Amino acid sequence: MDKGDFSQQILINNLPDKLHLIDVWNSERYNQKKREEVELKFENEILLQKVVINLGYSTSVVDVFEDSYFDWIYIDTNHSYETTKEELKLYSPKIKKGGIIAGHDYVVGYWNGLVKFGVIEAVNEFCICNEWELVYLTMENRDHRSFAIRKI
Repeated sequence: MDKGDFSQQILINNLPDKLHLIDVWNSERYNQKKREEVELKFENEILLQKVVINLGYSTSVVDVFEDSYFDWIYIDTNHSYETTKEELKLYSPKIKKGGIIAGHDYVVGYWNGLVKFGVIEAVNEFCICNEWELVYLTMENRDHRSFAIRKI
């Protein structure tokens, strides 16, 4: 999760030429100590430039990447409607033709913490307004679902 475990699975199972990790690490839960743990976990991959850490908010670092740069991306940020909508808008041009935008927390919310998410609404609206389609939705019962979309 926030210690690079999912990123490690991406490296193992997808063998990307380069994996960009984007985070700001400036909250109480996701802090500089977490960043140091991730950097230590991927120390060799960072040295080989197989893993690149882009420090900042996803919406702030987007211009670092040229259009059609990514085969696919995975969004797992604050899960609000506004942020998810903005990320989809900003990153869609950065995806290669036939590429995928995937993300986490395609659910109504986290009810133990009484938090409503906006991912479902933002993704569905983006797909309808921009001619993208939902191509994959995980169905795990205990964890928050992931989605994958692509341009039609």
